[in-house]
Amino acid sequence: MKLQVAMDVLTTEDALALAAKVAPHVDIIELGTPLIKAMGLAAVTAIKAAHPDKIVFADLKTMDAGELEADIAFTAGADLVTVLGTAGDSTIIGAVKAAKAHNKGIVVDLIGVKDKVTRAIEVTALGAQFVEMHAGLDEQVEPGFTFATLLADGENAKVPFSVAGGVNISTIGSVQRAGAEVAVAGGAIYGADDPAAAAAALRAAIV
Repeated sequence: MKLQVAMDVLTTEDALALAAKVAPHVDIIELGTPLIKAMGLAAVTAIKAAHPDKIVFADLKTMDAGELEADIAFTAGADLVTVLGTAGDSTIIGAVKAAKAHNKGIVVDLIGVKDKVTRAIEVTALGAQFVEMHAGLDEQVEPGFTFATLLADGENAKVPFSVAGGVNISTIGSVQRAGAEVAVAGGAIYGADDPAAAAAALRAAIV
């Protein structure tokens, strides 16, 4: 299982500083949506230049103009780009077309999708490299949310998936047991007093 750091910082400088600390322990470096909105895709280019050996993940959360937005991000240096699962099939198909042209990948983020299992199967058939079983920051504090639901959806979909939203040192083992290809840790790393140590501990917990 790969380890992905979600960098929800707001400046390129902070992103570069965080990536430098955690890169030895992670496989995928994600530029969060707020970072890209604040700094633009130049931040993607900067991270890829600093860490050419890592998979750089641009969390665009595209909802329309899939081919165009994905093409822009891939040109900027992204290896993976997200499209929302609530987007229409044509948007996902367009993004996949751009990914194939660049020999890169599309990840479909299922945040906000009620029936994640059905949609995961549908978008994988459209060419998504994997889906992200994702509970956003707002959803995580809603009544009734459980991390176990995300894991169950991943297991039941039987397609390649990642898990984001609640991954930490106490849950990463369950993420791997559920069969996830990627564990996405955000606050558990960037919110730690020592992000490098936190990333190293998560890496060590993956067997």
